[in-house]
Amino acid sequence: MVLNVAIIIVSIALIASVLLQSKGVGLGGLAGGDSGGVYTQRRGIEKVMFYITIALSAVFLMLSLISVLIS
Repeated sequence: MVLNVAIIIVSIALIASVLLQSKGVGLGGLAGGDSGGVYTQRRGIEKVMFYITIALSAVFLMLSLISVLIS
């Protein structure tokens, strides 16, 4: 029960962090539209959000694997 709640909380946080990374992209970018091929280096809060997203995805993967192994 506690593990399922943790998975739900981490998944909501992961969704939020992915959506926050795509700020200013517009609806076309959210749907996979081309941004013109311009790459800019992540700085400041964008870099922090990138690392938070990676950490949340790792936590989600671990919790999911633990949930499968327990059941």
